[in-house]
Amino acid sequence: MAKMTEGSCEYCSNYRYDEECEYYVCDVNLDEDEMARFLRGNTRSCPYFRLEDEYRVVRRQM
Repeated sequence: MAKMTEGSCEYCSNYRYDEECEYYVCDVNLDEDEMARFLRGNTRSCPYFRLEDEYRVVRRQM
């Protein structure tokens, strides 16, 4: 799952809207250092970044 890619949390498939809390959260279970980086907004080199690709399943079916 760990993939070294640069990107923004807004485009990551692990960044989901939590309807109960009414804000976006990262679904990855981050350790203390990673959470501090996330809260500071320093996510340029997140090892868990996966580009949100909603058409990936469709391409596999073709």
